[in-house]
Amino acid sequence: MGSRRFFLSLSRVLTTCAAVTILLSAAWAAGAPQVIYSFAGEDDGEYTDTDLVIDSAGNLYGTSVQGGAFGGGTVFQLTPSGNGWTHTVLYNFTGGADGGEPYKGVTLDSQGNLYGTAVAGGGGFCEGGCGVAYKLTHVGGTWTQSVIHTFTGGNDGSGPGSGLTLDKHGNVYGMTPTGGANGLGVIFRLQLQPSGVWKLKVLHTFTGGDDGATGSAGRLLLRAGAFYGAATVGGANGQGTVFSLKHIPGQWQFKTLYSFKGQPDAGFPYGGLTFDQSGNIYGTTYYNGANGFGSVYQLSPQPDGSWSERVLYSFKGGKDGSGSISNLVLGKKGALYGTNSEGGAGCSCGTIFKLTSDGQGNWKETVAYRFQGAPDAAFAYNGMVADAAGNLYGATVHGGTNNDGAIYKFTP
Repeated sequence: MGSRRFFLSLSRVLTTCAAVTILLSAAWAAGAPQVIYSFAGEDDGEYTDTDLVIDSAGNLYGTSVQGGAFGGGTVFQLTPSGNGWTHTVLYNFTGGADGGEPYKGVTLDSQGNLYGTAVAGGGGFCEGGCGVAYKLTHVGGTWTQSVIHTFTGGNDGSGPGSGLTLDKHGNVYGMTPTGGANGLGVIFRLQLQPSGVWKLKVLHTFTGGDDGATGSAGRLLLRAGAFYGAATVGGANGQGTVFSLKHIPGQWQFKTLYSFKGQPDAGFPYGGLTFDQSGNIYGTTYYNGANGFGSVYQLSPQPDGSWSERVLYSFKGGKDGSGSISNLVLGKKGALYGTNSEGGAGCSCGTIFKLTSDGQGNWKETVAYRFQGAPDAAFAYNGMVADAAGNLYGATVHGGTNNDGAIYKFTP
């Protein structure tokens, strides 16, 4: 698959049939999420396949893949304003040297600057460009975009479509789904040099063997000096992997923590990872599980350094939901919250789900909400982010008043 089309193809396959059946009314039941912003398309942005980040003031940041002043997508901010929210476009991509089609949102640094990727534009030998990594600098109320790397489609990878991760030194880390020496994606670091130029170093090139292939849409997670992530395919069983990457003197050490086995085990992880306080890892898979509709899994560290995997829940499709691309959010009393991209109500617009543990190793799934379609939100291709009060915020690629995408607030 062409580098710039990996994320776009996934998203379009999920909505091609379902989008035309979106319901025209929403059922606002108790506990239902509230649409806090509906995208209007064109200059306003559309197709919000984005993770969200939240700052200390409660502002939300994300990206729209399409729309904006030049049609190449946008970076946006939502600011609480009285009883509503104010939407501001911080940057409009042209689809040229500055990039285009920014998927999966942005990362916020301690100075309030934003970092992200765009799967298209830039340069290189890919159709439509091999994509870029960029920075938006916030000075005196003005946002300025700068490209910190233009991918070539060679050893540095192509089509970066996942979020970026920052370390305490300001280095930037990410993955590509394609490109690299084997054409199967890379893990990279971008480091600012004294000259002001950002230098890219490839930390791992996926082989498609035991290490996996095609870095997932979920951003790398930094914990205790090591990075953790998922590869969507490859691994010992061809169903994807979870891995760690750690810097040791003189080299970067890549370790496959688990290779998914496929049905009834989990398989094909598209989303990101979440740690709990005990060091367990949680995630979702788009396929497999006992019923073939995806799953929620847990990886637990063992005394010998290995990791033990178990499927906590297998989605059933239909009203229960299917096809999760979500990260998971830890809520009160250890509950896990996430989203499904499909299933639920009659429009198959996706769900919000909750998993609770009885403390004895047994987990119960509940569908917290079924998205209804425009003017409600529709098709959740991303997980959620929590604010200080425990409210959860997420984005959908369709739905909202204009069916061009929506941002919603959900209070568990």
